[in-house]
Amino acid sequence: MNTPVIGVLALQGDVREHLIALAAADAVARPVRRPEELAEVDALVLPGGESTTISKLAVLFGLMEPLRARVREGMPVYGTCAGLILLADKILDPRSGQETIGGIDMIVRRNAFGRQNESFEAAVDVKGIEGDPVEGVFIRAPWVESVGAAAEVLAEHGGHIVAVRQDNVLATSFHPELTGDHRVHALFVDMVRANRTPESL
Repeated sequence: MNTPVIGVLALQGDVREHLIALAAADAVARPVRRPEELAEVDALVLPGGESTTISKLAVLFGLMEPLRARVREGMPVYGTCAGLILLADKILDPRSGQETIGGIDMIVRRNAFGRQNESFEAAVDVKGIEGDPVEGVFIRAPWVESVGAAAEVLAEHGGHIVAVRQDNVLATSFHPELTGDHRVHALFVDMVRANRTPESL
């Protein structure tokens, strides 16, 4: 039975919505707060929230180095909004003490689309997602300033990169988990299935 077990980093942010979206995309979804829980999942989602807070809590909970190690080893990871920032190799305007996990050769700008009261929704054409555009919910969203040669741009909005993939790592500036449209999560679940070796099935 090829049902992947996917964790959602449950330190801060919209964890519940991702758990629901992953279950709807035929994955077993679990919250992850400790290194031993991380070791038990096939893949991980980094939710939206506050990227500085999540990074500091990851260090406090002893998760930062295990996260970096799993990403280096090829574990599939999907980050939304704050999760995108955490997956960047470089942040243009990091706050004091802010760290990233890395995994995508990209430079990101925090809060690039504006503050909380400037949040908006927009239709986004995402490469690899069939049918109608994805409804993107942008909440204090970052954008990607630039990507390296290894990263593939999957979507843009207003001339700015808002979805990127590099190998097993996927990231979006927007929140598909808030819309009831689970196609982006289904794309990620397919990535996880493709990454699993026959022995693990």
